Amino acid sequence: MYLSTTYILHRSIANVRFLDGGKYWTSRFQTYRTAQSYTINHRNIQSRTKSTTTTTTSKAEGRINISRNPITNKSEMRIATLQFAPQLGDVEGNIKRADRLLKLIPPNANDGYAFDDEEEPGIEELRPDILVLPEMAFSGYNFPSLEAIRPYLEVQGHGPSAQWARRTAQRLKCKVCVGYPEIYQPDASSADGNNENENGSGLVANSAKMYNSLLVVDEAGEVIHNYRKRFLYYTDESWASEGEAEWSFKFLEFQPVMFDADTTSLLPESSRNPIQIPTTFGICMDINPYKFEAPFDAWEFAYRVLNSQSHLVIISAAWLVNDATSIMGKPSQLPDMDTFNYWIRRFWPLLEKKINYGDKQLNGFSSSTETKVIIVFANRTGVEDGGPGCLIPIATYAGTSTVVAITQKHESSSLDVKIHCWGIKGSREEGICFADTESEPKMTFVTKRSDDPSD
Repeated sequence: MYLSTTYILHRSIANVRFLDGGKYWTSRFQTYRTAQSYTINHRNIQSRTKSTTTTTTSKAEGRINISRNPITNKSEMRIATLQFAPQLGDVEGNIKRADRLLKLIPPNANDGYAFDDEEEPGIEELRPDILVLPEMAFSGYNFPSLEAIRPYLEVQGHGPSAQWARRTAQRLKCKVCVGYPEIYQPDASSADGNNENENGSGLVANSAKMYNSLLVVDEAGEVIHNYRKRFLYYTDESWASEGEAEWSFKFLEFQPVMFDADTTSLLPESSRNPIQIPTTFGICMDINPYKFEAPFDAWEFAYRVLNSQSHLVIISAAWLVNDATSIMGKPSQLPDMDTFNYWIRRFWPLLEKKINYGDKQLNGFSSSTETKVIIVFANRTGVEDGGPGCLIPIATYAGTSTVVAITQKHESSSLDVKIHCWGIKGSREEGICFADTESEPKMTFVTKRSDDPSD
């Protein structure tokens, strides 16, 4: 699939209003690169990855007689999201659909799926450090009530979502994040086994708490984190409880790829120092004002990122498009730029003022001259009919999954902020959105005041 940068510029240059201190500012995204030179194309990503490795090896060879210290080939990250259109309540079918799109199982004409991605690399070829799936990825999202969602509730670490995450993480040797509807009861031993839901939890739903959750599994298939959505959307309020903001943060450990400077051979994992990346998790509505009642410029989630000094932000979402007609008549591979602009807008505190994480330095993310925050937006696509009594009878999702990095240079007194983007999916497109943050981004934007004399 190809997506011209020209489209991004055309939509993004349109003025976007931002709130600051009660006053409206007007900002616009402007590119540093020529539109005709860059396309979002996974084949380009693959070739860039190969050339980067060659260059790094060449540098290592050049240092053979200079240093005997190991050198880091990759201090940054390979991130993948899966954007797809799960069907409401079809857990088994949705898991099979995800596996087909990731190319973990071969295509089957009898499935009735039409995936036009034969030339794109599969998830095993991309070798991600982390794979992120959308909110409630396998159950679907648009349930009208607790009674409707009850058969799909899962105990943390024990339902079909966790089983899939474990299997996939072990196969890919990467971390996996997957959204799912959780049922929790502190005293599970008192549950009556005759009242099991369809996932065999053995818990009585009306005596338990339900959450819209995000499960995180490590490379060994072990559950290392479970985040519960803090800000609930109208649909969530019909069945879920609010989670706690404190659980949105965790240090994620990654193993850097390192080569011996003398031999250029890959060092064993036991010889490498793992990188601890401070990470903030969010689910869809979390980035909005609380209940849409808090002031727009309260920026609750953005300040959660800053206060925790996070360098990685993972957003799993089932984000709706504002106007379904605005995307239905357009090619599926075109993103919804209104959604993209709004997502960036919700992180305005990271763009407006200097990010102050103190003197802490993190290889690839923070140095004396630059601070970087990577944000992963893993959204779904497709349409769901919630049925009678549903607050949103027909839910149309915005797609547009993307990986961006907000960077700030500290070399001058003025604030030098850039937004790098490695890839973005179309609003109605299924497939993998991939970013190798060590490679050159496909697009780079800056924010400007509309009254800036250099505009």
